[in-house]
Amino acid sequence: MLPSGIAPDTRVYLRPVDLAADRGARRLAGGWLRFSRCAVILRGEAPVEADLPEIESWAREIGPPLAFRVAETLLRLSAPRPPLAGIAMDRPRVMGIVNVTPDSFSDGGQHATAEEAAAHAVRLAAEGADFLDIGGESTRPGAAPITPEQERERVMPVLRRLQRTAQPRSIDTRHALVMTAATRLGAAIINDVTALAHDPDALAAAAASGCAVVLAHSRGTPDTMQSLAQYDDVLLDVYDALERRIEACLAAGIRRERLLVDPGIGFAKTAPQCLVLLEGLALFHGLGLPVLVGASRKSFIAATAGGAPADRRLGGSLAAALWAVSRGAQILRVHDVAETVQALGIWNAIAGLSPPSARG
Repeated sequence: MLPSGIAPDTRVYLRPVDLAADRGARRLAGGWLRFSRCAVILRGEAPVEADLPEIESWAREIGPPLAFRVAETLLRLSAPRPPLAGIAMDRPRVMGIVNVTPDSFSDGGQHATAEEAAAHAVRLAAEGADFLDIGGESTRPGAAPITPEQERERVMPVLRRLQRTAQPRSIDTRHALVMTAATRLGAAIINDVTALAHDPDALAAAAASGCAVVLAHSRGTPDTMQSLAQYDDVLLDVYDALERRIEACLAAGIRRERLLVDPGIGFAKTAPQCLVLLEGLALFHGLGLPVLVGASRKSFIAATAGGAPADRRLGGSLAAALWAVSRGAQILRVHDVAETVQALGIWNAIAGLSPPSARG
């Protein structure tokens, strides 16, 4: 039974449940899954699942502003997402990771020169990546910071070599200087693990660029983030934090259709908290934006399933990726593009969708 006796201004969250490709009244984010039920969530209370008409009727009985909030959230849950850098969000997409760093947790030093990194990016594109994410600073927990100038010197030669690639390029950075330089060289996406909160000039730089922006959730800096993994409710706290960053972007002049969100798996989260975020991932569609998930090779896999080193976490990475797709995530940010594309090909075939390598 849905809760009664609550105030009209009570904060209510809606998480679609019973997601399936072939049944349900509404499409999730206009994509490949449908839903007819949601879990109604209030802080400190057990979620209650109900059909959509029941939820709408319940909200109207409580009265505004709850009725408006529920109607708005349901609309955002089902509204189609606009294309990202020309790539349609109507089926799962793959973003290939290109680290031009000596100290990334998984592949630090493997592609540290511009020639090696660009060649790796070309390989990922040939394997089926829809996007290429270029990063010059490791933001893994405990990583040593570098200056924006050092980061720029790492990534710019790579971006120059990739200017003719068909795949949109993303710049993985938290520094406004690097954002501006990269977008001038054709980067179409800014991917900031701090959701444009680290650098005081980042909001203005992103707004001026006209690019799409990934708002990822994190706390603190790489050397402090794992000490900040305390939450009242990790799923709802991350949702609220991302909503605040969306509002900051809108206030800075960044249009909503340029934004997408990432719950930040592994950033200021313990392994159990990462699992909670993945299990409740469908909640984030209520923000009305595409959802990106970056779980590839992360330490929660080792902590959960056997302690494997980063280069032995392919199985866990694929499991997390397919789970995310089954909860409607539009973009998977991964190291192992060929294997992910193959796994998605089977998933898509079972669900009756187009192959992931078909662009549109």
